[in-house]
Amino acid sequence: MKWDYGDEVEDFNATGAGLFICNEGNFQYSNGTLSYYDPATDQVQNEVFFRANGYRLGDVVQSMTIHNGLGWVVSNNSHVIFAIDLTTFKEVGRIKDLTSPRYIHFISDDKAYVTQLWDNRIFIVNPSTYEVTGHIRVPDMTMESGSTEQMVQYGKYVFCNCWSYQNRIIKIDTETDQVVGQLKVGIQPASLVLDRNNKMWTVTDGGYEGSPYGYEAPSLYKIDAETFTIERQFKFRLGDLPSELQLNGTRDTIYWINNDIWRMDVTASRLPVRPFLEYRDTKYYGLTVNPVNSEVYVADAIDYQQQGMIYRYSSVGELIDEFYVGVMPGAFCWK
Repeated sequence: MKWDYGDEVEDFNATGAGLFICNEGNFQYSNGTLSYYDPATDQVQNEVFFRANGYRLGDVVQSMTIHNGLGWVVSNNSHVIFAIDLTTFKEVGRIKDLTSPRYIHFISDDKAYVTQLWDNRIFIVNPSTYEVTGHIRVPDMTMESGSTEQMVQYGKYVFCNCWSYQNRIIKIDTETDQVVGQLKVGIQPASLVLDRNNKMWTVTDGGYEGSPYGYEAPSLYKIDAETFTIERQFKFRLGDLPSELQLNGTRDTIYWINNDIWRMDVTASRLPVRPFLEYRDTKYYGLTVNPVNSEVYVADAIDYQQQGMIYRYSSVGELIDEFYVGVMPGAFCWK
């Protein structure tokens, strides 16, 4: 990625709570952007990184995490993570020379893990110096296939789902930076969250018809973090595409996309029979839940080419607001 630095920038002063939306953009078009929404005023600002800095985020804006008063924006196909000021949106530093970063998880102020696509290593970085300091090699994964994705932490262990052509959750000791365990689940676990009872949840997509790795009905798994064992498996139908597993603020309810938007108490013994929000004949691509009031935000990619739409619903499913953002909105980050 070549960054073209412009001369004109805008001054922002985004105090208070808000929501960042990562708009992936189209692969190899370098049109990934960052939007910011203020729920108190119903105001959205698009392309805030470009407007604040005079240059673009790069190719495929994958995810964002907040740590130590900074926002860390992962630009996947540009091999970089930007650190930005949460009020002004200006860059304060960047981590470079990454293969294809997906998510960043902070162990401390001086250590974080960065998962990768098309790499059998999880990168170890020092956020205070913006440097890569080491790697964690994932067993039985090649450089050409496989990926490490989302991470959650329980005690000194970080758990990570291995997605592309994989079927595992791995367990990493953060003191030794070594993979010390792995748990087999269904084909391609696509997301990972940790509930209030220290149970991990992952949903598999089952692969696709004709895949060399296999094709099966997807499943939702409940995993005990202490024993690293599967407690329950909830099976979907073949051809279903569950994704975007999320938790509410109290971490007692899980949400996901499967055409419709679904939700379920973490103590439930079976899948719900009715959706929380019905399908709107479009492409639901991202999902988040306000950690304060359990309002639900759904990202609609529409046709993957034009500006996407965000729908904001109350905790009981009433539409509150809708607004346009960038191309292919896929991930959210609450401030």
